[in-house]
Amino acid sequence: MEWQLSTDVVVIGAGAAGLAAAVSARDHGAAVIVVEENFDIGGHAMLSGGRVHLGGGNALQKKFGIKDSPDQIFADWVNHKRGDSRYNDRDLVRAFADECEPTFQFLLDNGVTFIEKPIVTPDASTVPRVFVTHEWHIPGEVIAPRRNRNGSGLVRRLAESARRKGARILLKHEMKEIVRGNGKAARVLGIVAQADGKDIAIEARKGIVIATGGHTGNVNFRRMFDPRLTEEYQQAGLPYSFQGADGELAAMDVGASLWATGTQTSEVGPAITKTRHVGTRWGYLSLYFELDSPIFHLCKATGLTVTDWQEAILVNQFGKRFWNELDSSYDFINAALGNHGDTTKLNGGGPLWAIFDADAVARQKWKPKPPHVDPDGYFASADTIFELAGRIKNPYQKQPISGAVLQETVNRYNSFVVSGADTDFNKPTPLHPIAKPPFYAAWATPILHDSLTGLRTDIHAQVIDTRGEAIPGLYCAGESQGGFAQHGLGRCLVFGRIAGRHAAQRNS
Repeated sequence: MEWQLSTDVVVIGAGAAGLAAAVSARDHGAAVIVVEENFDIGGHAMLSGGRVHLGGGNALQKKFGIKDSPDQIFADWVNHKRGDSRYNDRDLVRAFADECEPTFQFLLDNGVTFIEKPIVTPDASTVPRVFVTHEWHIPGEVIAPRRNRNGSGLVRRLAESARRKGARILLKHEMKEIVRGNGKAARVLGIVAQADGKDIAIEARKGIVIATGGHTGNVNFRRMFDPRLTEEYQQAGLPYSFQGADGELAAMDVGASLWATGTQTSEVGPAITKTRHVGTRWGYLSLYFELDSPIFHLCKATGLTVTDWQEAILVNQFGKRFWNELDSSYDFINAALGNHGDTTKLNGGGPLWAIFDADAVARQKWKPKPPHVDPDGYFASADTIFELAGRIKNPYQKQPISGAVLQETVNRYNSFVVSGADTDFNKPTPLHPIAKPPFYAAWATPILHDSLTGLRTDIHAQVIDTRGEAIPGLYCAGESQGGFAQHGLGRCLVFGRIAGRHAAQRNS
């Protein structure tokens, strides 16, 4: 292999985990190159709310008199009574617990600032451990400005620190291959990346850190865990941050193993969520791209934010209701992903459509036209329900919705409004008939978020092969790492920092 570039540590991905790894490796004396396929840094963390789950008695916990310890973190995150903690790898949780407080201090030392108010979250915490970073101060560099995308302040500060300390960040460089020597005990040697259509071989004298962000955007990969997750289910973070399982697949090509795969389908947390913004392809709960977003030309629509599901009904790909619209639990998700008698497309539940009328538009103060909705397959309107069905056309809608069926569905729902009881799905006291034209159909298909499984690692974030042995020089952190099903930024930062440190301290 002829190397075009050479360094000590190559980090694949410039999100929260990758940037923490880069700074940590530089702090321990290693030369670092970060490759990032996107045009800018940040990954999913750039679009996050900036909630950093790091306890153990950190500086802000002490300031607010919150008593915490590594032992308490460990106890919380292996609690067998909770679905988000009972399946976790106890060794990884112990490492996380012990490294929480030092990682919080690491963030402070590298310029990250926090809103000094503890946040209580629904995850496995008996005391407040979450503090929120400040949003980055330059709106044009926030990607989703003015919508509390506070994670921008985390990744911008870490990238700023990484560059200041001498790490080299190569944007628009897509990792294509991890290169490993011959033999079962051989170490990884480097990567092949692609930029401007050309391959660039980058030597890693000490190690490689995979921080590519998970697998939710890879249909084939995610279906290993849940065969229902076919192509119609879009991914939170797009069209900015893609999770294509690149790191997992490249690592598996050199022998890596997956770990704790059942956590992906344990039906806890936001692995799959009901959409909140309809009429746009990407309508994740807390992610809203306004018109001044620097990538709005890719988003194409803000979506219409639904504050009350009494305003609409949800129908499946056949034009039929399937569940109580007010429910957002995994019972709703499972109904949405149900087969519903489809004999042509057996897996996946198909598209969901929110159906509503002009009165709902007025009550919700929606603007049902571009740029608030995307008429290119994700929004339709008509003067009659029958006509509306014929205008629902989308790449994932495999067959047209029958106008007669959709009209029957609406008529039946309207009868429930009159009677005050939904005898089909027990929606509590249906309030509003769908009766005043024009009528609307808006894309409302569930959207994927968390990757809660990935590559097996040890407590040093070293990737483990299918025989249970560490692959020398290969590391993983963030959503590509399996074994610790925690939503958010905490695990990414802790294991990114661990990976960078351990890689830097390796002998070449």
